[in-house]
Amino acid sequence: MKAYKVGLLGLGGIGKVHAYALSALPHYYDLPFKVVLGGVYNRTYEKALNAVDNLGFEFAAKTPEELISRSDVDAICICLPNHQHEEYAIKTLEAGKHLYCEKPLCLTHAGALEIGKAAQKPGVKAQVVFHNRFFPAVVRAKQLMEEGRVGRVYSFEAKYYHSTNIDADKPFNWRFSKEIAGGGTLFDMGSHVIDIVSYLGGPYARVNAAMQTAIQSRRDGSAVKRVDVDDAVYITAEMQSGAFGTIIASKLATGTNDELEIRIFGDKGAMRFSTESPNHLEFYDNSDKGGPYGGEKGVKLIESYQRFEPPGGTVPSPKSAIGWVRAHVHSMYSFFESVHSGKDCNPSVEDGIYNQYILEKVSESAADGTWKTL
Repeated sequence: MKAYKVGLLGLGGIGKVHAYALSALPHYYDLPFKVVLGGVYNRTYEKALNAVDNLGFEFAAKTPEELISRSDVDAICICLPNHQHEEYAIKTLEAGKHLYCEKPLCLTHAGALEIGKAAQKPGVKAQVVFHNRFFPAVVRAKQLMEEGRVGRVYSFEAKYYHSTNIDADKPFNWRFSKEIAGGGTLFDMGSHVIDIVSYLGGPYARVNAAMQTAIQSRRDGSAVKRVDVDDAVYITAEMQSGAFGTIIASKLATGTNDELEIRIFGDKGAMRFSTESPNHLEFYDNSDKGGPYGGEKGVKLIESYQRFEPPGGTVPSPKSAIGWVRAHVHSMYSFFESVHSGKDCNPSVEDGIYNQYILEKVSESAADGTWKTL
């Protein structure tokens, strides 16, 4: 059986999620291949050594280059801060390794295009981690859209809420630095919700945006540093289909945890998905008959749960409740299934490049207050 040895760059919170997804694959799927935890790099070498002892990696690397250059490593997962994505994505692809890269793809659209050039190397596969596409309810929503069940889309609402920045005493970290993160909540959470809108609703036509930075400076130890990125972004968007909608990504949403929601309104139907209710897709079929007391009209809850297509959907039971990490696991499976079968990755590097382009145009709009045609 073919075995793919993986190198992991970065062992922060999302790096640990990737490590779990990698090790969990054979528990969820009857795979025709193996995925092996090879090497791990972290800025703090001792943390990488600890991952060898406790997470099952074979070895720790002292530099990203050491890991990428290993002849026995087949694929690299990039979970580093945003400003390091471009350099190590290109080095990974040029070394002939498969690439699984966290969003956003990098800091700029120009940089994303360079990654796209490197991804054209024969024999390599590359995928961007837009894991929210992999909830079964979202996959079902995509099917309904493609079947024409929603019809002509008139409007949509999309939002992604956290409350992580409301505390003025929260210390400064790299996500508050434009030099390292590229953008604030827009790049971190906005990249996800912007992707979900285009995944379900097609390409954008134009955007208009405003940004908010509620807390202008934060402490970093004894120093006080200026925050030069956004805490929240508010977008009005028109799609090429003619649909209009609003997109909000905010870390100032008091009382929320991790709430991603999208609502789509068409002439034939409507849909709603929320990570707060991830087991169901809400669908309203406008062709249902009305009548006394409502007739047959109403919102239907499609019970998606963990009803993945084979080889998924058996363990755990498809009737079992789904969670955020499960979507990450299926995203990881999708990547290695593409690597093994040779089919195109989805989401692709091209999706990541397009997402980066939209992030850039949103940033430009917020800076000068004008609509940006795409």
